Amino acid sequence: MKKLLGIVVLSYFLTPFVALAESSLVVVFPRTNYQTSAEKIFFLGTAPTDGQVFINGKPIGRSQAGHFSPSFPLQVGENLFTVRYQNQELQIKVIRLDTQPKLPQGLAFATGSLTPASDIARLPGELICFSALAKLPEGVAPPNASVSVKLANQTVALFPQPQQAQLPTNLAALTGRNQPTAQSTAGKYEGCTTVPQPDTNILSFIYGNNIISGAVVPDVTQEVDLGKPQFQLTLNGKTITQPGTGKIQILSPAQLPVAEVTVDSGVARTGPSTDYSRLTPLPLGTRAAVTGREGEWLRLDYGAWINSKETRILPGAVPPRTIIRSVGYRQLPNATEMAFPLQVPVPVSVQQGKDNFTLTLYNTTAQTDIIRLDDDPLISRLDWQQVAPGQVQYTFNLKKAQQWGYKLRYDGTTLVLALRHPPVIGRNRQKPLSGIKIVLDPGHGGKESGAEGPTGYLEKDVNLMVSKLLRDDLVKLGATVVMTREDDRDLSLVERQEIIKKEVPAIAVSIHHNSLPDDGDAEKTKGFAAFWYQPQAHSLAIFLHNYVVKKLRKPSYGVFWDNLALTRPAIAPSVLLELGFMSNPDEFEEVVNPEEQKKKAKAIAEGITQWFTTVRKPTKPPEL
Repeated sequence: MKKLLGIVVLSYFLTPFVALAESSLVVVFPRTNYQTSAEKIFFLGTAPTDGQVFINGKPIGRSQAGHFSPSFPLQVGENLFTVRYQNQELQIKVIRLDTQPKLPQGLAFATGSLTPASDIARLPGELICFSALAKLPEGVAPPNASVSVKLANQTVALFPQPQQAQLPTNLAALTGRNQPTAQSTAGKYEGCTTVPQPDTNILSFIYGNNIISGAVVPDVTQEVDLGKPQFQLTLNGKTITQPGTGKIQILSPAQLPVAEVTVDSGVARTGPSTDYSRLTPLPLGTRAAVTGREGEWLRLDYGAWINSKETRILPGAVPPRTIIRSVGYRQLPNATEMAFPLQVPVPVSVQQGKDNFTLTLYNTTAQTDIIRLDDDPLISRLDWQQVAPGQVQYTFNLKKAQQWGYKLRYDGTTLVLALRHPPVIGRNRQKPLSGIKIVLDPGHGGKESGAEGPTGYLEKDVNLMVSKLLRDDLVKLGATVVMTREDDRDLSLVERQEIIKKEVPAIAVSIHHNSLPDDGDAEKTKGFAAFWYQPQAHSLAIFLHNYVVKKLRKPSYGVFWDNLALTRPAIAPSVLLELGFMSNPDEFEEVVNPEEQKKKAKAIAEGITQWFTTVRKPTKPPEL
């Protein structure tokens, strides 16, 4: 896997890395002037075994082959390291970035601390919150200062906040350092207000040129622009004022904009940035009312956020609402299709259970009285329920716990859900995978080199080598194997996903080798890992992890649910395997060993075969 906190592709050398490693000191990570926000960093490199390697005068431990990956603490700012082997010496500077806000001198607000930081739009009556980091003179306690925000003609007081926990990044789950830490919020002020409906008596704002207290009545069918908030900091009679960077608008509930998804799979999220978690993608053509905005992000009426670049606004459209009556059904050779005729394409979400599949339609009211569903190879029963006003839920009870993939699309205004049937496996004992198509993805390639070993050996190369061995083993077992790449070429993540969608395999497996975030313990961390995202891939990830760990007596790094591009495809169970750590000096020797590569490929092929045997035991038809 690509180094998770900003891997740098190092090309110090013009001759092969391994050859250089036999005759010289090599440090492949970090490169000088490397920047990180981590509290420590590991050094990855190698040197001949007939001598010691010193970093800042201290001897470091190395593997039998001479590789090393010790960690060193970092102070904020520049950190100078001298790496020495015999008469060779390398100077490496690592810069630890300060993640704390920069506070100016004197009475002032910290740069970039005023929120909202971008233009926002909210519904009337919805909470709008402001925050600022105030720099006070030395020795002055926060309660002695007054911080407020002026919005239109209202003043909102901001109050000093108590200490709160700081959460680590998601990557901390990979190092076991994912505990919150206390962080001082001294000088941080927060406060909230609401903007009520324009026709209420308590409203005291001036909306543009519309004065509420006079005879002029606001136009409730238009958005109201309140402008930028003005932040004020007052201490001992001295006041500084600074405008916010984002304007605030109040939407009209009577005339909400309607957005339509313009891409095949609109990325729906829990919040207004890519930091927030993904929800079920929205099919092309989906429509929903916009109930909020934040920068380039739109909040849709069912609660999800989507980037405006993946939508278009439909002028004059009313908020989409639909009824649903009958539900269509047809069996295809390899799938069951369910058709949900709607008046307009509305947002949807999917939840996969152990032996059920649930589809939720939003902004929908059921008038359903009849559904046809024959004796289906996949579905035992379909139940539906109006779980809330405007929210209908369809639950497919399945005959088998293992699910094989699905696809959602809009055909005009009809939502079509295709549920894939189990693959048909041949009866040839010599070729137990006959009839099975598998997509193999050798990770990285071309300019994307992935992680590096201590000699400079690149992950992209070993990924391809093991994938080819695995392909050959799977073909011998009867499988049809499609490779996303068979040579060293650039191949985007989207292109790899498209290959999986086009081929519609029984399963997809992405082959990688691991590394760690900067603050990981590279000397001790090793092992085999499996990653999954869609619930239908969980069984495969667990099975392959357990099988390979037991078969090869390898250490376990673990099984992870992870939002990775090659685990996200819903058309088939898709997993990503990390076969070992490039950054561990001892395990790296296994990674580059041709015999060990063959053993790993064979074990994975055997594991895949055993998994299909486990989940595809034939079901006897009921006796009449």
